[in-house]
Amino acid sequence: MKDKAVRARCFDILGVRFDLISFDVVLETIERWRQHYKRHYIAITNPNSVMMCSHDTKMRKATEMASMILPDGVGIVLAASLLGYPHHGRVAGPILMLKLCEWGRQYGYRHYFYGGAEGVADKLAERISEMYPGLEVAGTYCPPFRPLLEEEDNRIVEKINSTKPDIVWVGLGAPKQEIWMSEHIGRLTATAMIGVGAAFDYHSGNARWAPYWIQEHGLEWFHGLIYRPRRAAHKLWGTFLFAVKVSGFCIKRKSNKWL
Repeated sequence: MKDKAVRARCFDILGVRFDLISFDVVLETIERWRQHYKRHYIAITNPNSVMMCSHDTKMRKATEMASMILPDGVGIVLAASLLGYPHHGRVAGPILMLKLCEWGRQYGYRHYFYGGAEGVADKLAERISEMYPGLEVAGTYCPPFRPLLEEEDNRIVEKINSTKPDIVWVGLGAPKQEIWMSEHIGRLTATAMIGVGAAFDYHSGNARWAPYWIQEHGLEWFHGLIYRPRRAAHKLWGTFLFAVKVSGFCIKRKSNKWL
C-alpha cells in the first residue's frame, strides 16, 4: 500500500505504476515506515523488467504488490519525459544502497544482505562497512540456486528475523527477487525489503561498476557490453522492445489528438 507522499507521484508506463520520486523522498518514506512499524518492499524496475511484467504473471503481480516501484535505467526516465510525466531522474539500486547505508547510520539502521553467489554477500557487507564506519550489519545469507524446501525457507526466515534487521537487501536478480519479496512480505519483520540485483556484485567487487560519468550519460549499457556481454545483450533486447512499445504508444496518443 502506497502512502500519500508516494501516491501523488505515481505514473503509468506500459502498465507499470512507477513512483517518480527523488532519493530524498525514498529515504524519508522508509524512515516513516520504520517509525510506524510498517512492513513493505521496494521494486527497482528497469525497461527489461517492465517487459517481463508484460508476459510473466508472477513478475507482474509481484511488482504490482510493491509499495514503491522506482525507475532504474535511463530508458524509464526517457519514457517518462516522452509521456510528459514529471520526474527526478533514475533511482538506481546500487546508488540507493549507498545512500541508505550512509543516511541510515544516524538512525542505527540494521542491514541484512540476502543473495548473490557464494561469498558475495559477506564481501559486500565487509566492503560497505569499510565505506561507512559504524554501519550495523545484521547478517548475510547466500541462498542456493534451486527452489527452497518449505522447512529450509522457514529456517531462513527465522534466521533473518532473529537478527532484527531494518532493511533486507535482496540480490537475486529479476524476476526472482521481486517474487521472493512478494512471498515473504508479512513474514519478515524488517521495515523494508529492497530488490537491488547487480548491486551485490558491484559493491562486493565481484563485477565492474560503470564509472560515474558513464552512469550520468546513460551509457551503462555500453559498459555492460564490454565487461558482461551476455547479460547486457539480453537486457538490451528487453530495452529495445520497451522503446518500441513506448514510441508506438506516444505515436498513437498523438494521432488520437489529431482526430
